[in-house]
Amino acid sequence: MTIPTEPIGSIPRPGYLVEALGEYAAGRLDADGLGELQEKALVETIKRLEETGSPVITDGEQGKPSFATYPLAGLASLVPDGVVIPFADGHTRQLPKLTAGPFRYQTYADTYLREAKKHATKPVKQAVIAASAIGLVYPGEELSGYDKEQFIADLVNEAETDIRRSLDAGADSVQIDFTEGRLSLKLDPSGGLLQSFVDLNNAVLDRFSEEERKRIGVHTCPGGDQDSVHSLDVDYAGLLPTLFQLKVGNVYVQLASETDPERALQVIAEHAGPEQRIFVGVTDPIDPRVETAEEVRDRVLRAARFLPPDRLGTCDDCGFSPFADDTSTSRETAFAKIAARVEGTRLAAEALGLG
Repeated sequence: MTIPTEPIGSIPRPGYLVEALGEYAAGRLDADGLGELQEKALVETIKRLEETGSPVITDGEQGKPSFATYPLAGLASLVPDGVVIPFADGHTRQLPKLTAGPFRYQTYADTYLREAKKHATKPVKQAVIAASAIGLVYPGEELSGYDKEQFIADLVNEAETDIRRSLDAGADSVQIDFTEGRLSLKLDPSGGLLQSFVDLNNAVLDRFSEEERKRIGVHTCPGGDQDSVHSLDVDYAGLLPTLFQLKVGNVYVQLASETDPERALQVIAEHAGPEQRIFVGVTDPIDPRVETAEEVRDRVLRAARFLPPDRLGTCDDCGFSPFADDTSTSRETAFAKIAARVEGTRLAAEALGLG
């Protein structure tokens, strides 16, 4: 037995791809031209990820416009003035808003998975966006001829399809990105919004068998964009007990950037389900300093004081570039941090007598 270690998702796009995305948005580059550069970036990213020694890889989200909005790209019934997400440094991201039904995903995540598997020699995990995040595109006022209840029914169907297609396409696992969980407590400290998010995501997860849910996980973090966060000031003790109600086999928890990781680990140990594996974050994508393998080892050993080693895994706190235009972290830094995570996890397993 050893300790599994996995990336969360995104890797910063190479400069030529970031430039190409701008040219495409301006109408100076066609879809075929953009697609060629996305494939080039994908091949390079997979090669570099495999060189880190990571036993499981992702596609680095080289083809996604963002971790959150990939299902919506090309959907005509949207306007840009949706929910605004404020970050600690003052910048914001804004979701689109739905104007009419029926709601359907325009892109499913297995599209990215299938391309990655063409080039990968290691197992590939696939990140998908939580239904609760996509649910935020429905406006505050009810749409004429398309009420919220029908939207939710359509959304649950689409979110199930997104996960199932990736499982069927051979994903090693599927990770549901749920960064809005911690943010919800900032918007509604009572926890009512968080509970509604968890209930919606469980409506999707209820459609999978117990065996299938062993290959499904959820990722929580306080956001990570342009080296800033949206909800790191929200107490984990308010989030984690409800988070662990989610019917998933794996839980990926940002921890390296947490001010009091031992307190968070204690809450995790108290509330995690007995069959859930906890992947603790041991590298911080927002910190420009590359962690040493020994630092990672020590973070893993600290977690092992609270969690049984056979239920422990490691990950990065967050993706390194969840939005395609985020260049705040270099590709070199990202790959160096991942290499440190892999080696540090190996050292921890050795120290625990698992290697």
